[in-house]
Amino acid sequence: MPRTLYDKPARELLKDMIKDMGLQPGQVFTTSRVVAWFERNYPKFRPTNVPPHLSQASTNDPSRLHYSPNVGDDLLFKVGRGQFRLYEPGKDPAPIHELVPGDVAREEALSDPSEEDDGREAQPGSSEFLLEQDLQRYLAENLECIEPGLKLYEVEGIRGLEFEAGGRRIDILAIDKAGALVVLELKVSKGYDRVVGQLLRYTNWMRQNLAEPGQRVRGIIICRTMSEDLRLACAGIRDVELYEYKLSVAVSKVPALEL
Repeated sequence: MPRTLYDKPARELLKDMIKDMGLQPGQVFTTSRVVAWFERNYPKFRPTNVPPHLSQASTNDPSRLHYSPNVGDDLLFKVGRGQFRLYEPGKDPAPIHELVPGDVAREEALSDPSEEDDGREAQPGSSEFLLEQDLQRYLAENLECIEPGLKLYEVEGIRGLEFEAGGRRIDILAIDKAGALVVLELKVSKGYDRVVGQLLRYTNWMRQNLAEPGQRVRGIIICRTMSEDLRLACAGIRDVELYEYKLSVAVSKVPALEL
């Protein structure tokens, strides 16, 4: 069962916030105002959990698709960075509810301009996933293939896929069997040493903003092959582990039917 901090899930608390703040159509409000409302009324709700819920409730925000929105979440319309107003059916575009291949929404939702690309593409017959999203999706559904007891992070309906962390997105955020937060950084091809900086930025952000006092934060880098530079860069860094993945495809001929 998804963990909730109060009797009502956060998606319902947002509706209470709209009513309590007396928001009217066309009235613009900011993320900081929502954070202040939660701090005042529901202090156990962390400020870092507010932006994902605002994205989930914003009908025109492609990143809402990472948080499994439903019709009941169609509450807001994003007008700018950290700025929102009430969603107005019939006036505003139809809410984004699913990814359709080729849509601009899909490209925006799945791309991260802050990430570096090594320029490599998977070749036909290779042992690589074609897209990083394929690797991400597979691992999120099979985290125990990495280590027993590893589970996808989930609280207040927000799952640890493309988890927002200081304006950037963590590939996968998980919880291990000991209760530690685990940040997974994925690369479909070869892992280079620059990925260490990304991982350390995310793990330290988690320690500063999300981890409970004394809660351990670990980092894992997963790619097809590790460069020697990456192995050297991670040598001696506590709580950072390296994994390589392998794919196996078997093809067998099906006997023809006798006519």
